[in-house]
Amino acid sequence: MPRQERAIRTRRAILEAAGAVFDEHGYTSTTIAMVLERADVTKGALYFHFPSKEALAQAVLSEQVLFGTVPPRECKVQEVIDMTYVVGQRLRTDSLLRGSVRLAVDQETPSGVDHGEPFRQWADRLTVLMERASAQGELLPTVRPRETVELLVGGFTGIQLMSRAMSDRSDLGDRLSVLWAHILPSIAVPGLLPALDTRPDRGARLLTELHLEAS
Repeated sequence: MPRQERAIRTRRAILEAAGAVFDEHGYTSTTIAMVLERADVTKGALYFHFPSKEALAQAVLSEQVLFGTVPPRECKVQEVIDMTYVVGQRLRTDSLLRGSVRLAVDQETPSGVDHGEPFRQWADRLTVLMERASAQGELLPTVRPRETVELLVGGFTGIQLMSRAMSDRSDLGDRLSVLWAHILPSIAVPGLLPALDTRPDRGARLLTELHLEAS
């Protein structure tokens, strides 16, 4: 295996192992030794990519928004909806994403780790889509895209935390469907509402679509 490809795979293995350990134990209780054991790599390999536990946590946080990738839609409101469902579905099984989300809300994450980064990244990415939706006439004229997006990001964060505590996120699709049922009438033009898909199984269907596109 070429050296560069091996390094990429090693880095990914470390990130996935770190995500799993951070998710299970939180930042404070996680040790480098735990990550090394889970990733099955040497200490030298880990420190080649991540010079400290803080750097490793920051890298895990930086991966979060990538998990929201969805197929582009002509209707940008639907694309925003789809991103929440894809992240919700992946939270059920993906250890790296779960670890990133836990770090973002973990109050014991030290100040040296910017756990606000994923919130800003989500807000920036979703605001672009909401502004396009507004330009296409999908939103009510009173909607301010940035404010709406920040409300949505905060709402999603709270709902997934509640879902994790109540059902290990098995009911997150249902909870997202309820969230959107309340939000959409206040932001989308009435004629658009019947065409928007917010059914609880939306996330599972989107992942199937993504897998088919990748194959």
